[in-house]
Amino acid sequence: MSDELTITEEIKELIASREFAALRKLVEDLEPADVAQIFTECEEEDIPILFRLLPKDLAAECFVEMEPDVQKFLIEALSDKELTEVVSDLFLDDTVDLIEEMPANVVKRILDNTSPETRTLINQLLNYPKDSAGSIMTTELVELRARMTVSDAFERIRATGLDKETVYTCYVTDDSRKLIGLTTVRDMIIAGNDAAVGDIMMTSIISVDTMTDKEEVAKLLAKYDFLALPVVDNENRLVGIVTFDDAMDVIKEEDTEDIEIMAAISPSDKPYLRTGVFETWRKRIPWLLLLMVSATFTSQILLRFENALAAQAALVAYIPMLMDTGGNAGGQASVTIIRGLSLGEIAMKDIFRVLWKEVRVAFFCGVSLAAVNFVKMITIDRVSAVIALVVCITLAATVLLAKVVGCTLPILAKRVGFDPAVMASPFITTIVDALALLVYFRVALAFIAM
Repeated sequence: MSDELTITEEIKELIASREFAALRKLVEDLEPADVAQIFTECEEEDIPILFRLLPKDLAAECFVEMEPDVQKFLIEALSDKELTEVVSDLFLDDTVDLIEEMPANVVKRILDNTSPETRTLINQLLNYPKDSAGSIMTTELVELRARMTVSDAFERIRATGLDKETVYTCYVTDDSRKLIGLTTVRDMIIAGNDAAVGDIMMTSIISVDTMTDKEEVAKLLAKYDFLALPVVDNENRLVGIVTFDDAMDVIKEEDTEDIEIMAAISPSDKPYLRTGVFETWRKRIPWLLLLMVSATFTSQILLRFENALAAQAALVAYIPMLMDTGGNAGGQASVTIIRGLSLGEIAMKDIFRVLWKEVRVAFFCGVSLAAVNFVKMITIDRVSAVIALVVCITLAATVLLAKVVGCTLPILAKRVGFDPAVMASPFITTIVDALALLVYFRVALAFIAM
């Protein structure tokens, strides 16, 4: 980070002194992502100057990596000719991502500076559902025929490869564009120039439909370590590919969404610092209201057993400990299960195996916590053995209930079509709190009556 800051300051000095040759030499060897980071730290008046000095290829790659607000500023600052050059060097999926991030007036200017063919392709991709494979795929791929020789294939790659997202994996189609196989540059080099593509291609192909959920696509790419995954239509015609970098973006988005849901926050696709106070409030308040209202059940339980509390005032002191321990135990189980569900390690059919495991874990955790707490209450708190026994029995029961609730609710949520992350710590804690109090006072009444 310190190196980046040093480079940024050096760039500012070079711009101020108008040493553009030295500036171009300084940035042309940097990685696009590093250059994009530098743009976020530059003054607005310096951004167009620096961008115009970048080599053409670097400028396009850097533009893709920029923050949306920097992209918007540049689009508004560039001339139509400059904007056309930038957009023409972008891959189609990157152009679609850009359009989805920009306001309507900026989108109009981008589309006005693209070719009619490109606009048609952009509209096709934008028509796919937001969470589908079609929405994140690119149509820029290397397409071969089985009758081609390896020499012919390399000629096509040389002629068209500059505009393709990837050239390493090549897809073999028939005359109606149906996907029949794939091959790699490595396989073709090994086979020799005279070999037919049809003889060396792999016919066992893992592909996805245009309507396949993009998260499922990302999981397949991660599972098989593919660089790209072909996307076909209902008639098995090749329409595009999803590359690993797009899959990584999907995984990042889904992980962020799950973290926000688990924290009882409505998901947002904006970075934290670019999200306004009002919008942040709007994302958080519905869940807080729901959890607050649901927590009133806890209050009702306390009121119902106020006589027991009056008889044994010491019971009140241990309510926070019981509720916190239950929430923590339930949170541990739910997070583990949610992760397993997201990775495909756990399915609905595994619910009884999961339940049996968590029951055993809860037994050992509950007994351990109860034993330590009993000794602490007797030796340090100096409470009666009856009170200590009530608290410790409740503690063990609460841990058991919390583990059971924490492991089953996410699986059941998945089964009925909800995001399992909804059943994370805040929601489970509210349920466990109510159950813990019910158990607590029932046990207390039983022992007090004795």
